[in-house]
Amino acid sequence: MGFLWDVLATFAELGAIAGLIQLAWAIHYSLSRTEIPHGVCQPYKVKIIYLLLVLLVSTAKLSIKDLQIQGIPVRLYQPKQAHAARKGVVHIHGGGGSMGSIAAYEMVCRYIADESDSVVLSIGYSLPHQRTHPAQFQECLDVTIHFMNHAKDYGVDPARVIIMGDSFGGLLAASICQMMAQRDNTPKPRAQILIYPCLQFVTFSLPSYMQNASAPPLLRRQVMTFALQYLQKHVSMVDMLVEGSHCSKDLKMKYEKWLSLDNIPEEFKFREKKAPLPTKRFGDILAFIDLISEKTINPLLAEDTIIRQLPELFLVSAQYDVLRDDGILYKKRLEDNGVPVSWCHLEDGFHGVLTLIGDPFLSSSCTKRGMKSVVNYINDL
Repeated sequence: MGFLWDVLATFAELGAIAGLIQLAWAIHYSLSRTEIPHGVCQPYKVKIIYLLLVLLVSTAKLSIKDLQIQGIPVRLYQPKQAHAARKGVVHIHGGGGSMGSIAAYEMVCRYIADESDSVVLSIGYSLPHQRTHPAQFQECLDVTIHFMNHAKDYGVDPARVIIMGDSFGGLLAASICQMMAQRDNTPKPRAQILIYPCLQFVTFSLPSYMQNASAPPLLRRQVMTFALQYLQKHVSMVDMLVEGSHCSKDLKMKYEKWLSLDNIPEEFKFREKKAPLPTKRFGDILAFIDLISEKTINPLLAEDTIIRQLPELFLVSAQYDVLRDDGILYKKRLEDNGVPVSWCHLEDGFHGVLTLIGDPFLSSSCTKRGMKSVVNYINDL
């Protein structure tokens, strides 16, 4: 019974939710990948024994620690097998800037660490009800700089660190890469992985926003609501974002060359719908206009001089996702400035599909393709 207690102890370390997810995954794995010979004594007991062994071996491959870096909670995933200098992945979770956690991305980080034999550092940055913008960006930047400056302490080669984020975490990851590209006193990231990232708050009328406005799980108005909550603005302002009246004419003209529909391939416009014309401004919109132009929330709109210094990009986008075109426009900007770009577009994908990895009921072939492409990219670096 000793191995059973080891499994239960592992559950306690990971937390009840993560443990249950892992158990469900192991059951699914056992039922779908094994075959009990006909005639074996008590076949279901054999499967239960095998299930427990799978769990024990899986959890034994990684050392998982909850730490703090400069007061910011992080979770460190390290392969137990000794290696002098592995690749490192700094992972920044999504959640619209208003939710999400390290625990919610437990299976994603475990999968990446397992399948790419990399050290993964997941950052538990503050949410808006804890600290206000731009604290989230600063916390992630501080942790990333610390990790890169002390990479060897974590068994990581400082020249092989990847910055990764999905959704709102993709916005933070892209902004951090831009900030670090301008720093001379820290190692440079080897690459950036952005998974269906949110990359700008200037326009919410790109084709993907219009086509997928009501497509779950992330609706167009939800994106705007999350943006307002992150920036500590009242959600009643969402109608101004819908109309586009949150941006001045000068601001729109300044960024028109980068947000133009001419930069989006024709195949992504076939379901295009026209955006409503803006009406009057009201409330505290003038203060919001100044806020909305900040570079840390608009990495898509950084100057070319910054874009040219960025590390190579691996982009994952999903066809039925309001944020699809943010990623496509960013891909073009980097390509136009000579930055290498690799791209995985999930034709049948939706926002958040990769976070379902390890879930025996919700995970799909699309989930597995997307996560496999991420791991293959890391392995090939």
